Amino acid sequence: MKKKDVIIVGGGLAGLTAAIALSGSGHKILLFEINTYPHHKVCGEYVSNEVIPYLERLGIDLKAAGGVSITDFEISTAKGNIIATRLPLGGTGISRFLLDHLLFQKAKSQGVQFVFSKVTDISFANNRFTVTGNGLEYEAKVVLGAYGKRSTLDKTLKRPFSFKKQDWLAVKAHYRNDEFSDSLVALHNFEGGYGGLSKTETGAVNFCYLANYSNFKKYTDIDGFNREVVSKNPYLRDFLERSELIFDKPLAIAQIAFDKKEPVLNHILMCGDTAGLIHPLCGNGMAMAIHSAKLASEAVHAFLSDGKNDRDRLEKEYAKNWNAAFKNRLWFGRRLQGVLLDDRWMNAGLGMAGRSKNILNYVISKTHGKAIE
Repeated sequence: MKKKDVIIVGGGLAGLTAAIALSGSGHKILLFEINTYPHHKVCGEYVSNEVIPYLERLGIDLKAAGGVSITDFEISTAKGNIIATRLPLGGTGISRFLLDHLLFQKAKSQGVQFVFSKVTDISFANNRFTVTGNGLEYEAKVVLGAYGKRSTLDKTLKRPFSFKKQDWLAVKAHYRNDEFSDSLVALHNFEGGYGGLSKTETGAVNFCYLANYSNFKKYTDIDGFNREVVSKNPYLRDFLERSELIFDKPLAIAQIAFDKKEPVLNHILMCGDTAGLIHPLCGNGMAMAIHSAKLASEAVHAFLSDGKNDRDRLEKEYAKNWNAAFKNRLWFGRRLQGVLLDDRWMNAGLGMAGRSKNILNYVISKTHGKAIE
């Protein structure tokens, strides 16, 4: 049986960031990821600048890689009422295709071992983990779960949300549109959903939206849904009419769960979307994933370094720090979604925000964190 200090299940933002941090501290890391790099993922490709100092500390420079500086935000109702403001911290537009690959290359250069295979089981006994994947068993002192929004592994771990049908799906594609501002991230609503627009390092505009499946299934395909529902918002209609699809076809994922999730389960430390998915406002889930990896890697490094291997302390400290960083943001995000999907509330809210930008800035502050040292 192959032994490592830490096994990370999932090679997205959270998993790769944790792998870089822990391998940089001298720990032996094995990371499972189903897909080889680089590859596209369904994701809003805007990352709040709150995590830029931490990424730079790890040796990742988004601006040097071509990341787009984003300073402005606008939001509209399904009928096209709109308001705009400046972002307090700003953000960076960068594709997951590039960002994940940058993190992968950094992790690999630091000796992280990658296994491109699905994990079928994680068991814990005698204070050690056994992870089954690629037809083999691997042993580790710590396991991080960073496998994203939903996986068959959730059913293996008996997570309640994995046994329920979920109401949400997400669609993403890149478009060519030279008229779209480099400095803007936009959040536009439509009946039963909302979508974000922002530039990436290639000059393409990423359009990623969430839609209620009960609305979506009335149409035969994504083009039909875009035409009949998404385009009812005049800003999204104008964008789609003036843009050229770059992808062969849009990417889509279904069964997205916004249920509450545990940051620690069966002694596994959960990171990123595996621990809890924030409702999008400027796609800030990317920053949350990176921040959660920082919290996990710091807790694990302390656990592996103190010689006591106090697992109870590790789990309690991580859960406490995770809740301190994200619990209120997730709560606010769930409430915000209810407002986004109710046009009456949205119109009233934008009306008040139009008279006082402080209201919109307050909403942004509740879904974004402070700059991480």
